[in-house]
Amino acid sequence: MSESLATAVAAETTNHPSARIRRFLDTHRPPTPCLVLDLDVVEHNYRRLRAAMPDARIFYAVKANPHPDVVRLLVGLGACFDVASTGEIDLCLAQGAAPETISYGNTIKKAADIAYAYARGVRLFVLDSAQDVAHLAEHAPGASVFCRVLVEADGARTPFGRKFGCAPEMAIELLRDAGERGLDVRGVSFHVGSQHVDPSAWELGIARAAQVAAAGVPVHLVNLGGGFPSTYTEEVPALTEYAAAVERALDRHFPDRPDLIIEPGRALVGDAGMIRSEVVLVSRKSVEDPHRWVYLDIGRYNGMAECEGEAIAYRLRTTHDGGPDGPVVVAGPTCDGDDVLYQRTAYRLPLALAAGDHVDIPCTGAYTASYSSVSFNGFPPLSTHVIGAKQI
Repeated sequence: MSESLATAVAAETTNHPSARIRRFLDTHRPPTPCLVLDLDVVEHNYRRLRAAMPDARIFYAVKANPHPDVVRLLVGLGACFDVASTGEIDLCLAQGAAPETISYGNTIKKAADIAYAYARGVRLFVLDSAQDVAHLAEHAPGASVFCRVLVEADGARTPFGRKFGCAPEMAIELLRDAGERGLDVRGVSFHVGSQHVDPSAWELGIARAAQVAAAGVPVHLVNLGGGFPSTYTEEVPALTEYAAAVERALDRHFPDRPDLIIEPGRALVGDAGMIRSEVVLVSRKSVEDPHRWVYLDIGRYNGMAECEGEAIAYRLRTTHDGGPDGPVVVAGPTCDGDDVLYQRTAYRLPLALAAGDHVDIPCTGAYTASYSSVSFNGFPPLSTHVIGAKQI
């Protein structure tokens, strides 16, 4: 899956984001591993999504990349924010977000966290349990709420399973209870899973939202969640295909169109970032084994968490691309046997690759720095450098 760097560079103009990031890396030579994020690409992706789905309010999933410059840029562009914790609430407010643009989208939250969010002005919350309804009624009186329904849709590279949401029948009861307790019932949310490659997957969630509405529960709002993909080693459908599939599903299931929310994360920041890593060691396990082990200075604990289960297959670029290559196992630097990035997915890297060489990993702006451990094995979290958007 190694891509010819010469071919890639030839295809990129001097204004291409990968070329700009590579130019920054080659000029400033920051210590590796590091992530470079191009804010101009984030802005471009936001405007592209805005054009594809003009009727939906965009709530950026802050967990994808919580860098303050990303949040500040999106505040300026008029985005709203999906947060998972009080820390993310504080981050957004500190970067200029208004409290009314924040949705507390985590169904798993302490009563004290609800009270804190409410005190800071947040008025939109998600729920999926009776206990959460009770906590919200007590600590966020009169707040607007929507209930997350379970959706298990094939096609997500990182599915959520059954951790979040509840059956539509339970959602109906929870929302009725919420209304009786004085909460402002807005509607339903769902999430089809992250990095979803099937635009038709959203129909199941829309159908379940319609099921709740058919029971007489107010569904003024349908939160379509995230799941919109970035491009890694496989082509993915265009955003316009997702938008068209959502429109068709809404036409089928809702005679009266509800308000819409989307919660993109990687679709905004994924291809805006590139990681530069260094080869620590290249070795073999036996003379007969054709596979070399390539150990990088980045692994699952300092930025590559989405390689768990080899769910996300990133592109790898080296300065030796285009020459003879061979099969490899790619691993991280820590003393942990699970810190192996790819051994089932077939990767080939140049035979000339040696310790000290750089390996660039494009499309790593999402779920990399934000997943880094504090200091596992003493390795520091992934550092981030920001370019573009007039260096805000």
